[in-house]
Amino acid sequence: MRLSSWTYFLRGLKYSKYDFPRMVSRSEPANPPLSSSKLFLRAAAYRPFALIYAFAILALLYHHTRRLLLSTSTSSSFVILSFLVADLFLAFMWATTESFRLFPLGRREYPENLEKVIRREDFPGVDVFICTADPYKEPPVGVVNTALSVMAYDYPPEKLSVYVSDDGGSEITFFAFAEAAKFARHWLPFCRENKIVERSPEDYFASNQDSGGDSRSYQTIKTMYESMRTKVENSLQRGKVPEDYYSDNEEACKALDQWTPAFTRQDHPSVIEVLLDKDRDQDITGFSMPNLVYVSREKNKSFHHHFKAGALNALVRVSAVMTNAPVILTLDCDMRSNDPGTLLRALCYVCEPDPDVRSKLGYIQFPQRYDGINEGDIYAGEFRRLFQINPMGMKDGPSYVGTGCFFLRRCLFGPPGAPVMPEIPVVGPDHMVVGSVRSKEVLASATRVSTCNYEENTNWGSKMGFRYGSLVEDYYTGYRLQCEGWQTVFCNPERAAFLGGVPITLFDVLNQQKRWTVGLQEVGYSKYSPITFGIRCMGLLMGLSYCFYAFWATWSVPVTIYSLLPQLALFSGVSVFPKVSEPWFALYIFLFVGAYLHDLSDFILSGHGATVRQWWNDQRMWSVRGLTCFLFGMVEFACKSLGISTQGFNITSKTQDEEQSKRYDQGIFDFGAVSPMFVTLGMVAVVNLISLAQGLGHYAAAALGKGSSTGDHAEAAEGLVLQILLAGFVVANCWPIYDAMFLRSDKGRLPVKVTAVSLVLASVLFTACTISRYN
Repeated sequence: MRLSSWTYFLRGLKYSKYDFPRMVSRSEPANPPLSSSKLFLRAAAYRPFALIYAFAILALLYHHTRRLLLSTSTSSSFVILSFLVADLFLAFMWATTESFRLFPLGRREYPENLEKVIRREDFPGVDVFICTADPYKEPPVGVVNTALSVMAYDYPPEKLSVYVSDDGGSEITFFAFAEAAKFARHWLPFCRENKIVERSPEDYFASNQDSGGDSRSYQTIKTMYESMRTKVENSLQRGKVPEDYYSDNEEACKALDQWTPAFTRQDHPSVIEVLLDKDRDQDITGFSMPNLVYVSREKNKSFHHHFKAGALNALVRVSAVMTNAPVILTLDCDMRSNDPGTLLRALCYVCEPDPDVRSKLGYIQFPQRYDGINEGDIYAGEFRRLFQINPMGMKDGPSYVGTGCFFLRRCLFGPPGAPVMPEIPVVGPDHMVVGSVRSKEVLASATRVSTCNYEENTNWGSKMGFRYGSLVEDYYTGYRLQCEGWQTVFCNPERAAFLGGVPITLFDVLNQQKRWTVGLQEVGYSKYSPITFGIRCMGLLMGLSYCFYAFWATWSVPVTIYSLLPQLALFSGVSVFPKVSEPWFALYIFLFVGAYLHDLSDFILSGHGATVRQWWNDQRMWSVRGLTCFLFGMVEFACKSLGISTQGFNITSKTQDEEQSKRYDQGIFDFGAVSPMFVTLGMVAVVNLISLAQGLGHYAAAALGKGSSTGDHAEAAEGLVLQILLAGFVVANCWPIYDAMFLRSDKGRLPVKVTAVSLVLASVLFTACTISRYN
């Protein structure tokens, strides 16, 4: 029903001024829809299959238990118990996976209807948060491209503010944004007048090298961009901004004076600089510019800074003082906007006419999608299940994934209907900003709320803002918000709303995911564990959905057992699985094939160009993670819990080496670094290859009636079939590892030291099996 502004006022007194923009008048036709949703038809097939599969799992667990009770030898009991433990873990993780498959929901937005419902001048303000921490791992030019791409949104510029958090406190990053502010005066009108879709300059010029070559305006703007990029990259190479780069800019000179010799990234005062002010600055065509604010919060070694979550909370407070927009967009520094209409899509949910739905809406999450991924996505860098498949199936809405998320500011201040009051009103969601962002009073207040000791004895990080207590602040924050009762929405348009980059070496991929694994366990084994607190607050399905991530690392248990134990038994010619003629053989085949076909269907139906080749690489990477980052993440978390010092927080590098990029584009695994994670990977690859060869020999001997001293020869051969198939499957997945160990000579091969240690450990395992067999 269409509401007039006055009718809305009477009905909406209980909501804050930010909850709902003014509607158009009653005299106009009935409101067209802003969004719609529907349950995917595949849910009808998934549900009965899940029931059948559940009974098959129970049958397998019964089989293991019965065999364990009837076992008469210690070695046999050990093997059966190991498989029982592995399958219990797999059963639990299968249950968590199924929680995403029972209610897969597709959504559609109608941004073309937005101005039929809400006047453009009544659009809510939006504060964009972009976080960066290290100019050498996160090149400032990339961060600048991200900022420029959102500054150029198809949205009233006076309602848009971009805040850049530089947790590295780098003068080079500040200089990059000072240059970006000058370039934006030309770039924004250029985008507007030419109706450009790719509003990241780097992306636009890369994709329009030929089409724009003859345009004078194109050449002019490209020359300006190249000049800006050259200055920033030269400064990065020198480690300091040359004085002649900013000598003609009085404001930049004054700001850069703050970087004294005593200024370090771990110890420095707050730096807050307004680079663009919507009330004062205009582009070259006379249009207002969005606010652009550089923020480097105070750092002191005596205070815990809580990594990215701490930086985001500082931005929440600083932005509250300066603009206090009701909508907040969080972006990773390399996640550029790929669609200038994205903000309007988010508004289709923010401006939901139903006040009951609107009052409980916490955030709208867009998926992380990436460009520059090679054809087969060899490292499964797209994370389709994490970022595209699973969010559609979360019953009460998706988890927060750290970027591409539009928050309603109110949700960061306590549950719906029970707000948590901030320590001072000026940082609360209902604060009315008075004065310019450049005023001395506003800047002084913003500096005060960004000091390193401001949060002491407050609710920040526990009941307000982004939550502390985990390295994965995004997962933990979204989880806690949904436990409080906030509803969330997954928005997955055909054209990617944001595009980012992915690590292009296996070491960077696994190191990043090991950090995630440690952070997820910090939540999984806390008092807010999804398996207890989560299920109680959100219900079984949502609790299990969050368990899927919190206990990610437990995949390492079954993966390690099934990657080694059957193969070592195969090497010795010992059968540990049912024979082909037994009904339990069919059960194993059904469970394996059913799981993989189900996963394949999920993958292909996710759309956006998914291929069988990409799925194959995706399933291979699950095995690789189980033997590397998941396994080592479990060990690191255990050490951390026991107070044993572990490796600190590492930022994933966004820089790319030319040779590494070439190998990645060719679909060649790049190992490069020496890492203990590669040792387990190499050892498993060698064990499976040798066991497969030995097992085929045992099978041939048994089939031909040779070398068998017990039972029928055919039965002896039948008993090895499943183990041979499993070893063969692992060997097929390990081909890139064999290539890197024995066939390649480039810098991306598996280091010789890692290969040697892997061979020694595999030899130790085979020797132990041989001794055990003859004893």
